[in-house]
Amino acid sequence: MKLVTGLLAAVLLMAGAGASHAVVRIADDRGGRIGTYVDKYQGLRTSGEQVIIDGLCASACTIVLGAVPRERICVTSHANLGFHAAWDFGANGRAVTNPEATQMLYSMYPNPVRRWIAQRGGLKSQMIFLRGKQLQAMYKPCYLDAQAASPRPVAARKDRDKDHELRQRDVITPDPGVLARQPD
Repeated sequence: MKLVTGLLAAVLLMAGAGASHAVVRIADDRGGRIGTYVDKYQGLRTSGEQVIIDGLCASACTIVLGAVPRERICVTSHANLGFHAAWDFGANGRAVTNPEATQMLYSMYPNPVRRWIAQRGGLKSQMIFLRGKQLQAMYKPCYLDAQAASPRPVAARKDRDKDHELRQRDVITPDPGVLARQPD
């Protein structure tokens, strides 16, 4: 399933690469292996596409903050970034913090995010969340009704939950005003 999702994401990213107003929407992404996300986001960085964070972006997903230029990232009111220390499987299959990988992960983040993490005691095994006004002070807000801009029709909640992995990497081309900032 992950292979199919990854291939579909790659096809969608390539299909949208030529469109100057193409957007990659991140939502309901719980992360995974750091190397996988570094590779994925290097491609996104070079594509020139805008990134909308419109829901959970946790763990390795947050590498997007360091890989894609800040001016190409916006966050909706639903954006929720989750940070924690990197870990490996240790003896008996238990999670063991990997200090080197944690330092590498931390160093990828932009300075405002690193300061925010440091103010909360650094990256630890417990997840810390950056959202709301604190997040919107670091990244420009995007005003997006995620369901209205989705290329799929609005579905019942159970149907949306069932295909959330597919939706998290949709390439969408919103109406021109969708990403416009509201007047200050």
